Amino acid sequence: MRKNKIAAELSGYFAAALLIFSVIIGTIFIFLSQKLNVERTERELEYKASRIARTVAVFLDGIGTRSFPPPRGMDFRSYIDNLNELSMCDVWIVDKNLNIFTSRKNMNEDFQYMNLPKDAEDVIKTAFKGTTSANKSFNSVLSAKALTVGSPIVSSDGETIGVVLLHSPVSGTSKSIEQGITILAVSIFIALVLSVLISVKLSLNFTKPLNLMKQSALKLADGDYSAKTGIERNDEIGELAQILDELSLRLDKASRESENLEKLRREYVANISHELKTPITVIRGSLEALCDGIITDAEMVNDYHMQMLSESKGLERLVADLLELSRLQNPDFAIEMAPLNLCDVVKDIQKSCIHLAKEKNVQIISSVPEYPCAVFGDYGRIRQLVMIIADNAIKFSPENGTVKIVLEEKPDGYELSIEDNGKGISEQDLPYVFERFYKTKSPENKNGTGLGLAIAKEIALRHGARLFAQSNEESNRTVFTAIFKKCPQNLLEGN
Repeated sequence: MRKNKIAAELSGYFAAALLIFSVIIGTIFIFLSQKLNVERTERELEYKASRIARTVAVFLDGIGTRSFPPPRGMDFRSYIDNLNELSMCDVWIVDKNLNIFTSRKNMNEDFQYMNLPKDAEDVIKTAFKGTTSANKSFNSVLSAKALTVGSPIVSSDGETIGVVLLHSPVSGTSKSIEQGITILAVSIFIALVLSVLISVKLSLNFTKPLNLMKQSALKLADGDYSAKTGIERNDEIGELAQILDELSLRLDKASRESENLEKLRREYVANISHELKTPITVIRGSLEALCDGIITDAEMVNDYHMQMLSESKGLERLVADLLELSRLQNPDFAIEMAPLNLCDVVKDIQKSCIHLAKEKNVQIISSVPEYPCAVFGDYGRIRQLVMIIADNAIKFSPENGTVKIVLEEKPDGYELSIEDNGKGISEQDLPYVFERFYKTKSPENKNGTGLGLAIAKEIALRHGARLFAQSNEESNRTVFTAIFKKCPQNLLEGN
């Protein structure tokens, strides 16, 4: 069984904290209870002593004497016995001659004033002065620690004729405290047991999401990027779980991208190998035929030389395009960005395309604004982009066809469109025209490397421009559109 260390530690800490808290509360409870109980008992005894003192005074006034004991006909000790039962404590009466009178149960004991504790003597002296007082000390007569309260017995004419002493053992006053402590101890024990059970439950609930996150992290470490914690909580643990799930999504995305890049890399190598294989095979075959002396006719030898030259030029174009595409795809490759007039680029391309279009008698029609179209970019690279698209438009245009180059200002930038009226691009081929080495199967594409539009796309991306194609085979119309971001005219003028 797997140990849950955090849950055990949390339960232990919680139980220890509760135990310490219980000990502190119990100690404070015992101290305050004892203090309050003694004070309450003291107030009760003072009240009883005062009442008894008034009753005794009335009794003595009723028999017409100011001295103890009363006349033989009156049983004073019976009277004191009744006071003991009513007050539920020991009642002693001290007269002004310091004689002590107690109940019948103490008649055989010889109680003298000198036997009283010193603290009780102080209480009696205070009472004879007319003040009720109390004292807590060891009572040698009761052989226990007792609370002694003294109250003066005042006659009707205001004379203090004696003192009522009430004695209550402190141990007796502590019984209620002991009961309270017992109840408190039982309550603390029950609370401790329940708190431990609750703390274990809470600790397990606390550590459960941590275990789920641990399992999810282990799955991620094993390459299972679809693993999710499934935790939804509005606290720090929930935030950590969300971060872990976000990490899972990013790792999954990165894994798919890595697989796609690997697939593209393999396809890229395969395409390069395919593109290189044909011209190399042709060149090697021609050289072998010439070296072996199979071809001896001067005219055929010349044809073989021209063929090898043509294939060599094709290889040169392919290598140049590969290097160009590799540089553009490298983030560290810097291009010179500066404000430029896009109208100048279009006019420059128009002049170059006129010479390219003469062979097929293709007409070049351009339309540019009269005002400058300021964009931020590399003049040479933007010219290369436009030239690639214009060259393709001329190449796929029919004899006596038309290529339109139109530059317009739009709300989101300057839109440059190049349109031809060739065969168009099929719906199946259109999504892939900007991929490397992708070529349509047409006679016009036999000498192409399949990298031109990929290079144009990379140039557009490096300039933050959008490049897309639209084509319709039925209407024999293909339009390539590039949208460039505007820049302030004053930058162009300052440049």
